[in-house]
Amino acid sequence: MDIISLLLLAVGLSMDAFAVAVCKGLAMPKLKLRHMLIVGAWFGGFQALMPMTGYLLGRRFIALIDSVAPWVAFVLLLVIGGNMIRESFCKNETDATDALGFKTMFLMAVATSIDALAVGITFACVPVAVIKGNALINTAAAVLIIGAVTFVISAAGVKVGNIFGTRYKNKAEFAGGLILILLGVKILLEHFGIISF
Repeated sequence: MDIISLLLLAVGLSMDAFAVAVCKGLAMPKLKLRHMLIVGAWFGGFQALMPMTGYLLGRRFIALIDSVAPWVAFVLLLVIGGNMIRESFCKNETDATDALGFKTMFLMAVATSIDALAVGITFACVPVAVIKGNALINTAAAVLIIGAVTFVISAAGVKVGNIFGTRYKNKAEFAGGLILILLGVKILLEHFGIISF
């Protein structure tokens, strides 16, 4: 996976966090920079932690799935992306709360980063090429990029929600899901030698 694909993946993964951050911003009558930084740190931190955990778990089983690794990556990204697109059409409004306590933020950060755990498994199947070095160093660089992108997008989501409400929440989830599906298709097409980047 190249750096452009990685950045697209990071944006796609961050859309769930963005949607929740928008709801947070909507519920905050007096938004402060501190609020944006707290939300960004929670979501960005977990979006970095989960893929690394998935990668480490995936490395343990790579020998078993090596021959079908591109298919595993494709299916995981297809399922995650499809679920995000399905959720984007959901009319259920989440109860927005301005609470930023440990329990609230921990649960939200875990919920929005479960998809990233599965993506970490795809890193074990389809190596990431961020810098020259071994797979672990590349994966560490990749998860830091994912975390940083999610931090920025989540912090911005709080501001967007505070100003515009939930107008962009569903569109962001749809776009994120579509990006993940397209990345899965790209991995499969590269496996068959149809395209190469």
